Amino acid sequence: MPSPFPGMAPYIESPELWSDFHNDLAAEIRAHLNRHIQPRYFARLTPYVTYEVVEIGQASGVCPDVGIWHLEPAPAASTTRTATIPAAPVESLVALEIPLRLHRVEIRTTAQQQLVTVIEILSPVNKRPGHQAHLAYQRKRRNLLHSEVHLLEIDLIRGGERPPLERPVPLAAYYVVLSRAERRPRVDVWPLQLRDRLPILPVPLLAPDPDVALDLGAAVASVYERGAYIQQIDYGQSPPPPPLPSAEAEWLAELLHRG
Repeated sequence: MPSPFPGMAPYIESPELWSDFHNDLAAEIRAHLNRHIQPRYFARLTPYVTYEVVEIGQASGVCPDVGIWHLEPAPAASTTRTATIPAAPVESLVALEIPLRLHRVEIRTTAQQQLVTVIEILSPVNKRPGHQAHLAYQRKRRNLLHSEVHLLEIDLIRGGERPPLERPVPLAAYYVVLSRAERRPRVDVWPLQLRDRLPILPVPLLAPDPDVALDLGAAVASVYERGAYIQQIDYGQSPPPPPLPSAEAEWLAELLHRG
């Protein structure tokens, strides 16, 4: 079934759904581009791995990557005295981290494998100051902005710290930023409200080849239906944090009531 939202569904921002949605959207974008940019170019997924802290209550579904071998001790001699080991006086916790595998989309030339365009779909860890994925993304972004590679950033996460821009842009729930190599430091920005339809975006290639159109709304809608998210979301609950402004919360309640 289709999403009840005209654009991005904020419920997909929940930790239980986001990584699945993120990677399927990257695959959908790759498939769309490869239908239009061959034979001179191809698009591929490039994975990267970071680590996410999980709550203790969520740990039951975690499969650790480290195993512990238990060796049977040799039988003790009859003369060995067993020592009494007292219990530790205090119990605490350490952060429980699980590997998080995410993907970006790269467009390369077929002949020379030259990197032409990078499409980044931001995740909550990319926008969390102090997290290793945030620091890694800032370094990656800086390197791309100092290169001859085009960068398209798709930010469909309302929370967190957004990648910096030198000039203020209108406040919005979501953003798309396109940095063309030949136009830097100027960038094109699409501020998107919760009730907006997602735009058709230009994806630049090497000159003189024209841009490729990427219908972000169609891609998100396809992923939403294919992922059966409508069966996994309880629309009777509030969306995940951050809280919606009062006007958007009223609009959302009316939208779901009509649905």
